[in-house]
Amino acid sequence: MKSIQARTPVHAGARLDRLPIGPFHRRVLTLLGLGMFFDSFDNNLSASVLAAMLDGKWSTLEENSLFLSWGYFGLMLGVWFAGWLSDRYGRKIAYQFNLAVFGIMALLAACAPSMEWLIPIRFLMGIGMGAEYLMAYGLLAEFFPLASRARCLGIVAIASGVGVFLTALVAMAVIPTFGWRAMFVIGGVGTLWVWWLRRHLPESPRWLERVGRNAEAEEILQQIEGEAAKLAPLPPYATDAPRATPRKVPVSILFSRKVIGRTLIAILVNVTCLVGAYIMSGWMPTFFLQQGMSVTKSLAFNAAMMTGWVLGPLLSVYVADRFGPRKGVITFGLVCAALGAVYPFLSSPVAIAGCGTLLVAAVSLCLYLGLGGTLELFPTEYRFRGAGLAQTVGRGCLIASPMIIMGIFRTYGIGGVIGAVSGLYLFAALLLAVAGVETSKRSLESLDPDQHGDDDRQRGSTSGQAEIAAQANH
Repeated sequence: MKSIQARTPVHAGARLDRLPIGPFHRRVLTLLGLGMFFDSFDNNLSASVLAAMLDGKWSTLEENSLFLSWGYFGLMLGVWFAGWLSDRYGRKIAYQFNLAVFGIMALLAACAPSMEWLIPIRFLMGIGMGAEYLMAYGLLAEFFPLASRARCLGIVAIASGVGVFLTALVAMAVIPTFGWRAMFVIGGVGTLWVWWLRRHLPESPRWLERVGRNAEAEEILQQIEGEAAKLAPLPPYATDAPRATPRKVPVSILFSRKVIGRTLIAILVNVTCLVGAYIMSGWMPTFFLQQGMSVTKSLAFNAAMMTGWVLGPLLSVYVADRFGPRKGVITFGLVCAALGAVYPFLSSPVAIAGCGTLLVAAVSLCLYLGLGGTLELFPTEYRFRGAGLAQTVGRGCLIASPMIIMGIFRTYGIGGVIGAVSGLYLFAALLLAVAGVETSKRSLESLDPDQHGDDDRQRGSTSGQAEIAAQANH
């Protein structure tokens, strides 16, 4: 039976894209959102934890720097490893592996006897954390119907943004009473809880079909369709839609003539969004202090601006659904550039805090739409390696960015730093406008460069328009 079924077209993409949003999708969205929340929590606890360790004479500035550097190095390696693991052995083993690694390492970090132990543990923790953005956005792209894909991308971003914002609030309540180790315990226990909840999340039928495991893909699709059919009759799917053909491709395909343009665009977007977000979330208090503000006032300004990490994801639900990832990054990349150009010249505290909040919101919106949209640029069989490479380069730039940022700041001040970031966003927005691939409201299969090439980058293809019409039930 399996040998016969393996030769029968499954049409996984077309069947998933025509489904209405139902309980299955809501379960997946909840699990992905929880993973993103705890990933953001663990990623952003460094500032409060390192400050507490330094204050308690448990660490030094040099050791804190090593903690951050090795953590970033782990993130860089982790995202590439997750991309390779996902494309080679499947999405399920990759997303469970990354959660298990950073959950266990977080608990070990809480027990570290010294910084000599904590630094390598943080490196291993980073390997697990580095995969979550990639896995969450990739699974969302492969499970969710095309008519709802962008909106759900925004919803998952809300969970991540709330994680960034709540980390500081939890640290304020927990560290004075229970110490910095409790932050790692909270993150580790929460992550392993999500790992347990995700154990029944199925493998991606799209990936199974691409590697020729059609019998397994068919079984999972029937389960998903059976659950959806209990709510309403299922609409037909297009059997003439672009169909997955099993094939194995080397990583070198990312640099082939047909794909290298997408690879370079993905790298630029990831570098811009990750470095921009890092500067706006990690460096602003330092900049304020260097300009003569008191610590209290600097932290107050920063706290006000960090509300943008919640505002941005809330806006992203509307923006992603209405414009799609590409147009959203173009629009708000230009907003980042404009606000960044104005920001250094403000003098009123209200204006500084207000403009800063809007700037952080635009930066966070670009981050989530940019990283999420990157995965749609690549076909299923190398989707995670393509997006993983882009994130690897972006996170690699984070390792080198502190020296560059401080050099610019010492020479040109905060205006020079924000101006440089604005220029980066402007360049990325203009390049996407001219050479970006439009992915909004198009099936992942129709975006395969081997199916259509890049001649339709500024428009939806004819098949894409037909797919939109077929989603009228949404």
